[in-house]
Amino acid sequence: MSETMTDPYPLTDAPVAPAPGRLRSLDAFRGLTLAGMILVNNSGSGTKYAPLGHADWHGWTPTDLVFPFFVFIMGVSIAFALARRLDSGAGLGKVLLKIVWRAVAIFGLGLLLNWFPFKEPFAELRIPGVLQRIAVCYLFAALIFLATGPRAQLALIFALLVGYWAALTRIPVPGYELGDLSLEGNVAAYYDKLLLTPAHLYKATYDPEGILSTLPALATALIGTLTGRWLRGPKSMGEKCAGMFVVATPLVIAGLAWNEVFPINKALWTGPFVLLTAGLALHLLGIFYWVIDIQGWRKWATPLVVFGVNPIAAYVLSGIGGQLLRMSPSPSGEGNLRQWIYSRGFESWLTPINASLGWAVAYVLFWLLVMTFFYRKNIIIRL
Repeated sequence: MSETMTDPYPLTDAPVAPAPGRLRSLDAFRGLTLAGMILVNNSGSGTKYAPLGHADWHGWTPTDLVFPFFVFIMGVSIAFALARRLDSGAGLGKVLLKIVWRAVAIFGLGLLLNWFPFKEPFAELRIPGVLQRIAVCYLFAALIFLATGPRAQLALIFALLVGYWAALTRIPVPGYELGDLSLEGNVAAYYDKLLLTPAHLYKATYDPEGILSTLPALATALIGTLTGRWLRGPKSMGEKCAGMFVVATPLVIAGLAWNEVFPINKALWTGPFVLLTAGLALHLLGIFYWVIDIQGWRKWATPLVVFGVNPIAAYVLSGIGGQLLRMSPSPSGEGNLRQWIYSRGFESWLTPINASLGWAVAYVLFWLLVMTFFYRKNIIIRL
């Protein structure tokens, strides 16, 4: 739903108190992640700089950090949002109903994005997706946050990562060797094909947002809820910032060490990938927290905050906008509008790889303008 609300962050560096329960650093970090997601999803052509593409399979690139950062940020936000609702006097039943409704709405919106522009038969609709994974992780992370404490959540993170490692390496897949982690032979792909059928997957062989690989993604979200709980705690801001760095570095080291025997893999969302990305997310959030919330250097982050306070709108509208450009005819009558703009505005004077990057950057800047309009009008799209 759309709502108008008091601007939590005026476009100024004058001293102001942020809205209760909000961190400008978290909104800025979310905005950076959202801008990165739009950038890497909208290259002008198949030609792109290596950091702007996913790793072929094992390994990682900066692009592979975007989605886990978003899941981590969602977990941090859960700790703030749910505590704020409970502190305001909302009953547990009302909070639970809101959690379920939000998860269902986000999941449904993800299905609609997969189906848009509604030309594909519904019977062949891809079921998993980015928003679908976010919805599932949100639902279970929120329920776990309400039902358990930090120790139980740490134990659950450990169980999810070790259990998933055991599933990938100890459950046999017919026709493949035990522990096969190839695209076609891994156990996650096997159960996705078995339960969802190839017609409902991203590719017939696997889905990067499949069922089994959502379990370690939940661990990423729970690391976020633990971070949010820490940031809401009684420690001083300096102690909170230092604590994030103290935890972040061992997580990165552990992820890289585990990678020696169990590969970092975004599509499989392996345990080393969880530890590495959570550690890097903590480092970045810690930097943002120190610069923005502790030092008070806020104005530079306004473009990021503009994206960060309206992530659903930015993600959905940018996705639909890309599809509409491909569907719209060009003024010349040849090809579509996207091809027409790209060939004349970028490809005509840039090398192929720079034309592709130029289009992606321009697309991000266009949606920054749109979201800035929303921001100045205090329009926030919420589910």
